[in-house]
Amino acid sequence: MNNLTKEQFQRDFKTRLHHKFSIETKDANDFERFTALASLIKTYISDYWREDRQSRQRHQEKIAYYFSIEFLPGKMLKSNLLNLGILDVVRDGLKDFDIDLEDLSEAEKDMALGNGGLGRLASCFMDSLASTAFPGFGNGIRYQYGLFKQEFIDGFQIELPDAWLQSGNPWEIRKDHEKCEVKFEGNVWMKPDEETGRLEPVYENPRVLRGVPYDTSMIGYENGQVNNLRLWDVEIPESEERKYYSINARREVYDITGVLYPDDSTYEGRRLRLIQEYFFTSCGLQTIVKRFKKLNIPMIHLHEKIAVHINDTHPAIAVAELMRILLDEEHMEWEAAWHVVVKVMSYTNHTILQEALEKWPTDMVRHLVPRVYQIIEEIDRRFVDEMTGKVDDGLIARTRIINHDQVHMAHLAIIGSHSTNGVAKIHSDLLMDVVLHDFYVLYPERFNNKTNGIAMRRWSQISNEPLSNVLDETIGTEWRSDARKIGLLESYKEDELVLKKLAKAKLENKERLAKHIFDVTGISVSSEAIFDVQIKRLHAYKRQQLKLLHIVKLYLDLKENPNLDIPARVFIFGAKAAPSYYYAKAIIKCINEVANLINNDKTIKDKLKIVFLPNYNVSLAEKIIPAADVSEQISLAGKEASGTSNMKLMLNGAITVATLDGANIEIRDAVGDENIVIFGLDKDRVYQYYHENNYNAYELYNNNTTIKRVLNAFVDGTIPNVQYEGKELFDSLIQYNDEYFTLADFDSYIEAQETVDAWYKDQAKWRRVSLMNTAKSNRFSADDTVTLYAENIWHLKKNK
Repeated sequence: MNNLTKEQFQRDFKTRLHHKFSIETKDANDFERFTALASLIKTYISDYWREDRQSRQRHQEKIAYYFSIEFLPGKMLKSNLLNLGILDVVRDGLKDFDIDLEDLSEAEKDMALGNGGLGRLASCFMDSLASTAFPGFGNGIRYQYGLFKQEFIDGFQIELPDAWLQSGNPWEIRKDHEKCEVKFEGNVWMKPDEETGRLEPVYENPRVLRGVPYDTSMIGYENGQVNNLRLWDVEIPESEERKYYSINARREVYDITGVLYPDDSTYEGRRLRLIQEYFFTSCGLQTIVKRFKKLNIPMIHLHEKIAVHINDTHPAIAVAELMRILLDEEHMEWEAAWHVVVKVMSYTNHTILQEALEKWPTDMVRHLVPRVYQIIEEIDRRFVDEMTGKVDDGLIARTRIINHDQVHMAHLAIIGSHSTNGVAKIHSDLLMDVVLHDFYVLYPERFNNKTNGIAMRRWSQISNEPLSNVLDETIGTEWRSDARKIGLLESYKEDELVLKKLAKAKLENKERLAKHIFDVTGISVSSEAIFDVQIKRLHAYKRQQLKLLHIVKLYLDLKENPNLDIPARVFIFGAKAAPSYYYAKAIIKCINEVANLINNDKTIKDKLKIVFLPNYNVSLAEKIIPAADVSEQISLAGKEASGTSNMKLMLNGAITVATLDGANIEIRDAVGDENIVIFGLDKDRVYQYYHENNYNAYELYNNNTTIKRVLNAFVDGTIPNVQYEGKELFDSLIQYNDEYFTLADFDSYIEAQETVDAWYKDQAKWRRVSLMNTAKSNRFSADDTVTLYAENIWHLKKNK
């Protein structure tokens, strides 16, 4: 905090807090008070860290820029107070005015800038980069409405606008002096410069849009480091106003920063996605180069001061756009520019699903960004020339950027960067061995693994204060700044007093969630039941349908024998389905109708309850995760890149039921087989099925009476109100041969759940296993993960 001690800083802040809240917010509502507090924090950041930022600029240290289509930071009030070291000071100071900090935090809206794991990981990294004192800045889009606000009507998902900016965002600062212009469409032809003879692009009738940056400070944990998250909004320049004479024409422009992931089932939706990706990427790169030029260092040394990270394929066009800037605006020669680009760029792959590796029609790219398309063509041509004679023609054909009238963005990212990493060991192995094997043959030195991590502070100190207090009492407070110290908890796995304290903390969190469930849904649940949680994007490969089949089996068993000796369970879902993903929406409908059936059936004596909480986001996760007993990580082996909800739930003492997929394998390695419940096919067996093409779901259905009974319930009227959706689920598993091997894993999954029941009945064992999961979660801190990125990929130095 510059020249102030922590105690002086806290005292000074409390003085200003008292002044502001005794005068300025006397008759304000909670949102107005939240805004006033956020404004005070923002002013302090500016006052106390301006000198530090100027010092960093003088030293000209290297900075990493993290380009991501998604960021999902959640609410920032308590996180900022925690990282500033004044959370308790402010909480106590507000009590002097009979104001509860929790009420102000509830008034804050989640920043609707992401969908799921990709955006949450990006935000974890922003927090950890600042907290580890590495200079790392984010670059993304300032969405007006985010993905969507989810509601359920008659069991169906309904998508509404998430108008999170309606009352403004007090954390952001608009930076008008850093506006930039982005060109789309028109024609581009090359004309020799009269003096140099160099070919220069000439634009005819381009559509020019303005990017306006909004900056949000990313505060490090009690270390004085402040990084920046820059989000771009779109405007029509004054010179272009006449081109947008109709409301619809103007709406098309503002749609660019309207929603995350426009519907890609239509050509127009895909076109809008590409526009979004180029817009924020071009804006970010333009300002990066502009800042670099102020250092008066030759452009050939750009990579010594700048690293640009491509988070999944959405910003992959950055490779070609940086080439455009270096060639057309900085007048570098191709070879020199390409040398710089490859050293600047790095790429993280987050999926092995082919449909998620973006590909754009060449006609679309040529029309929208004609100059960039010319550059992509030249990159592709030079790649082919370079590889011809070195490797066989088939390998070259498979790895080209432009192929079958499509631009392959993952290919562009790999060819145009010096590092490609996966996000869990199994994922990285699959990239090298299967999905991107051809590129691994060409560039083996570029491939590496960086297993994901989580922002431990948010998922313990902020979301789970009861657990945090027990940790403080048991192992001291060093774990708050060094998550590896959480491992000290393992020494207390036989300490009955500590185990009871942890169980009490868990019960407190379950009671809090139970109250929230009742307030939101009207459903009463027992905090003594197992809270069985599956919270993740709704997708067939994540297999919410497998969880649903398990629930229906239990229900049918209880209908046959209401006195069945099983622990009571509350099944808690949180998930959004993409608006055009109709199968996923059918699963949501089925879950909600099974919930209506079970929750209103008094004959099963409340042994089962189902809660599907709408509009899953970070704030809701902060309520669910601390209360979870069971963590459902049940994707088909080989499909989930990593997962991070598994790590958050593990930290909070949930016991994982998992396939050997993504980071689940590393969680198993950390806790040991005795502290996790593993089931199902492994990736080798899955790929054997693929190779032999001999999986027969219909045969499983015919020969397994339990599977037949459960599946028939969706089509024989047992489950009401799913005439179409139940048949869609049934057909996906039988008629279309169960693409994600749900039925192949069914029996093993039922056995795994019986193990969970047995462990829960033995509360002494359950508590030990829960403790071990918390203790071993120290392996999955995002602080450690970003340190590996910073040191091994971006080559950053920590600020002292």
